[in-house]
Amino acid sequence: MEFETKMEQCCQGDEQTWAAGKFCQVSGRNQEKSKLCDPKKALQRYLYNRMGYWSDWSIPILITAAAGFLYITALLILALCHIAVGQQMNLHWLHKIGLMATLVVTVVTMSSIAQLWDDEWEMVVISMQATAPFLHIGALAAVTALSWLIAGQFARTEKATSQMLIFTAYFAVVAALYLVPLTVSSPCIMEKKNLGPKPAIIGHRGAPMLAPENTLMSFQKAVEQKTYGVQADVVISYDGVPFLMHDETLRRTTNVEDVFPELAYEHSYMFNWTDLERLNAGEWFLKSDPFWTAGSLSDSDYLEAANQSVCKLADMLQIAKDNTSVILNFQDLPRDHPYYSTYINITLQTILESGIQQQAVMWLPNTERQLVRQIAPGFQQTSDIKADAERLRDKGIKQLNLRYTKVTSEDIREYTAANLSVNLYVVNEPWLFSILWCAGVQSVTSDSSQILSKVPFPVWLMPPDEYNLIWITADLISFTIIVGVFIFQKWRLGSIRTYNPEQIMLSAAVRKSSRDVKIMKEKLIFSEINNGVENADELSLCSENGYSNEGVAPMDHRDMKLRMD
Repeated sequence: MEFETKMEQCCQGDEQTWAAGKFCQVSGRNQEKSKLCDPKKALQRYLYNRMGYWSDWSIPILITAAAGFLYITALLILALCHIAVGQQMNLHWLHKIGLMATLVVTVVTMSSIAQLWDDEWEMVVISMQATAPFLHIGALAAVTALSWLIAGQFARTEKATSQMLIFTAYFAVVAALYLVPLTVSSPCIMEKKNLGPKPAIIGHRGAPMLAPENTLMSFQKAVEQKTYGVQADVVISYDGVPFLMHDETLRRTTNVEDVFPELAYEHSYMFNWTDLERLNAGEWFLKSDPFWTAGSLSDSDYLEAANQSVCKLADMLQIAKDNTSVILNFQDLPRDHPYYSTYINITLQTILESGIQQQAVMWLPNTERQLVRQIAPGFQQTSDIKADAERLRDKGIKQLNLRYTKVTSEDIREYTAANLSVNLYVVNEPWLFSILWCAGVQSVTSDSSQILSKVPFPVWLMPPDEYNLIWITADLISFTIIVGVFIFQKWRLGSIRTYNPEQIMLSAAVRKSSRDVKIMKEKLIFSEINNGVENADELSLCSENGYSNEGVAPMDHRDMKLRMD
C-alpha cells in the first residue's frame, strides 16, 4: 500500500522526493514522465531501497525453467528410443505429475519474464541475426535425423489416412524449414569490401571489469586499453563539487553503511564533499566481484582497487584530457538543492578549467542546451532520444547515444547518411559487437573494453552468394537423405506382418521364467497355428487352381511341444 501511494504521488507530478532514498523526482526540466514513473523500474528501486542490494530475480526463474526443460527433454529422448525399437512407453504417474507441473511453471515463467524483460524481447531479433544461419543448419540436421523414426512409423501404419497425416505433417515442417532462410536477414551477410571501420570503444564508467566503476583507477585502466572515450555519471554534492556516481544512493559502491549508517538511504547529492572523501569506493568491487574478474587482478591492482575513493569530475578529466574523449551524463537535482539552478554552470566551469579540448566532450543532458552551446560551442551535442534525423540536425545534435535494442540497421544507415554518429550501449559480447560492426555503428559503450579491443574482425562474415550456396546445398542433401530413408524403411518394414497384441506384450516382457510369460507364449503359438491353418487352406485352394502346395505341412504335437519349451 505504501508503494502504491508513493507511486501515485510521483506520477501525479509531485516534485518532492520520498522514502529517504529520493526514489522519484519530477523536476520539470523536460523530463520524460514515462521514464520516471515506470511501475516496474519503480518497484525495482523500491525493493532496492528496502533490501539494500539489487536482486536479479530473473536468474532463479531461468534456472527453474532450464531444469524443467531438461526434464522434458530426457523424457522425450526416452520416448524416441522406445519408438525406435517398436515398444510402447508407459508413463509413470509421477512423470505425469511432473509434466503438468513443468507446464504450469513454464507458463508462469514466461509470463514473469515477459513482465521483467519487456524491454529485452528485441534482443531475440538481434540474437537471431547472429545465429540464424547456423541454427538453420542445426535444425535441418535434427529434422533429417528424425526422418528414420518418422519413416518407420509411416511404414508400420496400416491406415492410409494415418499415413497421409504423418507424411503431410512431417513434410510441411521440412518444407517450412527449407524456406526459413528467405526470412533471415543479418548485417553480417555482406561482401567483405562493404564492411565499415571497426567501431570505436567507449569505456562504460571507465573499465568496470578491471577496477571499481567511476573511480580514478577505472578510468586509468580504460586509458591503458586505448579506448576512444570514457563515459561517466556526474552528480553535484551538497556543497557544489561535481563528482562521479551512477546510483541514487551510495550503498552499492561505497561503505556508507559503515561510516554513516544513519545516512545510508540518503541520496548522494545530499552529502558534502568532505563526507564523500571519507568513503571507500573499492572494497565493494572485491567483495561482490560483479564481473567475476577480481580474482584475476594482480597483487598491486588488488591493493589499489581496495583503496579507491569517490572520484571528482575534475580528477577524471585530468586523466582523460590528453588521451581520450568523454561522454557525460547527469543526475538531476531536486528544487531544494542549493545548486539546483546553477549546477550546469558549475559543471561547465569544471570541464573548461580542466584543459580538455571541447571537441572531446560529448554532452548528453537535454537540460539547458542553448546555454551550453553559448559557453562551450565546441562540445559535441549528443542526444539519448531516438528521433527523425532531420529533426535532430535542426536541433544541432551531432551524435546519438542509444540502447542497442532501440535501433535497426536501417536506422543506422539513415543517421549515417545524415552525418549523425551513433553510439550504442552497453555492448559486452564479441558476437554482439560483430553484428553492430556489420550494421555500420560508429562506436559502442562497453564494460569489456579490454575484450572488444582485441576483436580484429567480425566473428563471422559471409557473402550473400556463399550463404545462398550453403543454404541450397544443405536443403538438397537433406531432401535426398529423407527420400532415401522413407524408401528404405518402406521396403524394410512393408513386408513384415503386423504384430498381434500378444507378440507386443511378449517382446516387452521380462526375460525370465514365469507363469505369465508361459501363458503369453502359448497364446502366441496357438495364434501362429491358426495362421498356419488359414495359410494351408489358402494354398489348397490355389492347388485346385493349378498351383502346388507341397511346401505346406501342418505342425504336429511334437513340434508344438518343442516350441512351447
